[in-house]
Amino acid sequence: AQISQVWNNTLVNLLKSLCSLGMDSNRKEMQSVEQEVLWRLRRLTFRQLASLAEFLAVKQGKESRLLNEVIKKLELRWTELEGTRTVVTLMGKVGHVSPALMDRLEDKALELAEQFNPDDIRKITLALAYQNRRCVPLLRALSYHLIQKHSELSLSVLMDLIFAYGKLNFHQPQVFQKIATDLHTHVSTMAPIEVTRCIRSFALLKWLSLPLFEAIAQYVLDNTKQLSVTHLCSIILSFARLNFQPSGSEDFFNMVHEELQSQLDSLEPHLLTDLVWSLCVLQQAKAPYLQRVLAPDFHARIRGDQSLKAQNLRLKLIHINAAAKLESPDYRGPFLPAEMLSPAE
Repeated sequence: AQISQVWNNTLVNLLKSLCSLGMDSNRKEMQSVEQEVLWRLRRLTFRQLASLAEFLAVKQGKESRLLNEVIKKLELRWTELEGTRTVVTLMGKVGHVSPALMDRLEDKALELAEQFNPDDIRKITLALAYQNRRCVPLLRALSYHLIQKHSELSLSVLMDLIFAYGKLNFHQPQVFQKIATDLHTHVSTMAPIEVTRCIRSFALLKWLSLPLFEAIAQYVLDNTKQLSVTHLCSIILSFARLNFQPSGSEDFFNMVHEELQSQLDSLEPHLLTDLVWSLCVLQQAKAPYLQRVLAPDFHARIRGDQSLKAQNLRLKLIHINAAAKLESPDYRGPFLPAEMLSPAE
């Protein structure tokens, strides 16, 4: 009976504390607090609702009855939404639960676009990317203010921005140029996973910055021992997607062959096929690579498999087979059998 006398803010904090402590939702005390919060939802401030929604989305997920009720109230009272922090937090933590609320949040973010700092812009673009929401007006506004107002961006912001633009396939050349220029100064101090993540995003966007990619090629030469085979494969795939040949291509590809040729058997079939296909694009596929993927025991495992993944692999093998015949005069086989080249296959 006394719970009805607890102030709203204290009640919300009590519920959060009980959840954080891992109290069973079937316990009488927990149910009593949740029920009291449900009854008082209309009397909570918008900020309290937003804070509660953020907490419940992380702790309980989409199935939470209380979270769904809180979100309904947020949707009805969206005109009370103010302040960049609340918008950014709700987009990142709660937006994926309610598309209707996310629509409202995007409208408000567009209105507040000029006030966002680089970290806010990073969080918003990531939220859009993870939810596959390509809100073009908002992305254009954020891009404009990013270029106009923010001269220096941290490495984490740069990495997340190019990832989000790549995932959403949103092209904004001025932003790409800024990100590439700023990233160029960081390349020598980046970790291998950061380098591969960055280059993969630019490859997805099919946007080539020669100075940045030359710096990455040099990074690979300088840090060969720190790069795993997977990292190296990812870089080769990205270079091929953009048809980029480093200025010191002989040294670069000598190192690539030295590192990769002894590791081919350890690669998963699809990655190995992508690697050899990429080397064909870059005109660097030597006989050991071609022999490995054109061998009968390699392509036999996808014979009769009609999955999309297998069809893509088969198509790349056909391309590799053609490159082996037309661009590698010293290559003597094996080649794909005629039935693999048939459209009916």
